[in-house]
Amino acid sequence: MSDQTIPPALPTLAQRPVALVTGASRGLGFAIASALGASGWHVMAVARTAGGLEELDDKIQKAGGTASLAPMDITDEKAMDHLARSVAARWGGIGLWVHTAIHAAPLAPAGHLDMKDFDKSAACNLRATAFLIPLIEPLLRAGNGTALFLDDPQGGEKFFGAYGATKAAQIALARSWQAECAKIGPRVLIETPRPSATATRARFYPGEDRTALCDIHDEAQRLIGLL
Repeated sequence: MSDQTIPPALPTLAQRPVALVTGASRGLGFAIASALGASGWHVMAVARTAGGLEELDDKIQKAGGTASLAPMDITDEKAMDHLARSVAARWGGIGLWVHTAIHAAPLAPAGHLDMKDFDKSAACNLRATAFLIPLIEPLLRAGNGTALFLDDPQGGEKFFGAYGATKAAQIALARSWQAECAKIGPRVLIETPRPSATATRARFYPGEDRTALCDIHDEAQRLIGLL
């Protein structure tokens, strides 16, 4: 008899809890989705960037995990409604929703905001979230699940008008949902990630010393640990 340790069998798709990650093709969303896939979750990955989703799928498969890819824009309400119905029909519910999708508009003084960028920020960061919560709440209740929102408290800082205002509004909405669900579920968590070396941060803080920033994969593991 070999004295080598036999690794445990991986769970089948039917046995894996389902995690929905919106904004899964890059940055912290990618890192969280890949970590979840490697730790036994089946990841339903949603993002506009098909190439990023395919890269995520490859990484999850190499770790022995499974994923379903949904190359969709979260501001497309018909597509998101169809996705929610499909998830309900296939799995009945989900155990986790991680919402990381954002539109990070270029920095600009409040007196010189570009309305196209502001409208895109409002559509993605606020309206899409307001549309998704009623769609996903029944899925989370059916799966005794948790929703995780990531705060980025830039609201009120100079030049962060479009991004900061719409992100702050998104988190205000999430806090209302959190308070409403405190006794009846689903569980809603709102966490502030540590500054990490993402492409979005590089756009906001060009020239910053990135050696002092967290690795996004380490930060993803920390956030998952809070669940």
